[in-house]
Amino acid sequence: MCRLFGLLSPDDRPAKPWLLDSELSLLTQSNVDPKHPQGDGWGISWRKGSKIVLTKGISGAHTPTERPNFIKAAEAAKGPMVIAHLRKASNPMKLPQEKLWSLENSQPFLEGKIIFAHNGAIPLPMETRERLGHYASSPKGVNDSEVYFYLLLRCLEDEKDPPRAYVMAMKELKEVWEKTGRPGEKPHSGLNIIFSTTPNELWAFCHYTGDYGVSLSGIARPYYEMCYREENGAAVVASEPMDRNESSWKPIASGRYLRATLKDGRVETECRDLPEM
Repeated sequence: MCRLFGLLSPDDRPAKPWLLDSELSLLTQSNVDPKHPQGDGWGISWRKGSKIVLTKGISGAHTPTERPNFIKAAEAAKGPMVIAHLRKASNPMKLPQEKLWSLENSQPFLEGKIIFAHNGAIPLPMETRERLGHYASSPKGVNDSEVYFYLLLRCLEDEKDPPRAYVMAMKELKEVWEKTGRPGEKPHSGLNIIFSTTPNELWAFCHYTGDYGVSLSGIARPYYEMCYREENGAAVVASEPMDRNESSWKPIASGRYLRATLKDGRVETECRDLPEM
């Protein structure tokens, strides 16, 4: 499955220490387990003034062809906000490998000023597209995560509040699954996301079902359990701890979310349960 990273800081803090330099940096995670490399694309986005910079690759960040591009983007990426993604492609439509690799299918995804990255899979992307409303023609690739992104955007228009919109999208995925006859074991494997709708706010949501073992780096935490840490007025969010100082990373367990907000020159965080709807 994919790996996620997010940074919200009160200044133009570089993301390089986490993307390249730390013991379990995002680059290290791309091939920390050679039997299960994150080999299907990568992307790094950051807000630069009123603009969003986005750089993507179509195969693993660790590969000889992509590594220089990843390093260049990681060295340029700076706060106040950075969102990055390593892709381990799900393939619910059973497409050939060459169809999965493209810049359109790599994450993060952008829509206007909204940045989004997902770890997990939805098994019925074509059926879910029927729920996208005016976003039905918006997906550009064949990535089920992109369909989920536009479903969340449609729910945000209805609910406005991101946690309630997230739960609404989760319920709609379940409805699609039930309407289609409950194929497979569940309506999704995981709905872990990092996304941002404004320059001053970063959201991370964790929800998954099933046991997938421990983290990619072998740290004894559930594979899908997200985490965050607060450091010098900034917040760092990730799919798993990015160094061996595990105690400094607080969990975002399944069914919970993190909201990080930039206020008065520092980032404030709150981690809560998903709302009941």
